[in-house]
Amino acid sequence: MTFAVYKILHLIGVFATFMALGALVVHALNGGDKQHPGRKLIGITHGVALLVVLVAGFGMIAKMKIGFPGWIWGKMGIWLALGASLAVIPKIPKLAKVFWLGLIFIAALGAYLAIQKPF
Repeated sequence: MTFAVYKILHLIGVFATFMALGALVVHALNGGDKQHPGRKLIGITHGVALLVVLVAGFGMIAKMKIGFPGWIWGKMGIWLALGASLAVIPKIPKLAKVFWLGLIFIAALGAYLAIQKPF
């Protein structure tokens, strides 16, 4: 596959990840319970999207032939935080508004690392 295809897949995965987490935050804000039928769809979307982000991200790294500079390690840390968010957000629904703003910050940080490659 070409670099452009990996990049498109990576972005689709990122968008779907944030869509799922946004839905989970809204679910928590509305006092949602674990039995809600939408929770399963959110979980599936989140898991598949993170897998697409990971595979496409490593595909891009391979195409760039740059190894693992610091900014990639930062992006992997973001990936881990987004993965853990699925378990953390429902456990602390009082902080749903904080998670909402935190997700925006994490998205901005990921974009900064990918575009600027600061280290």
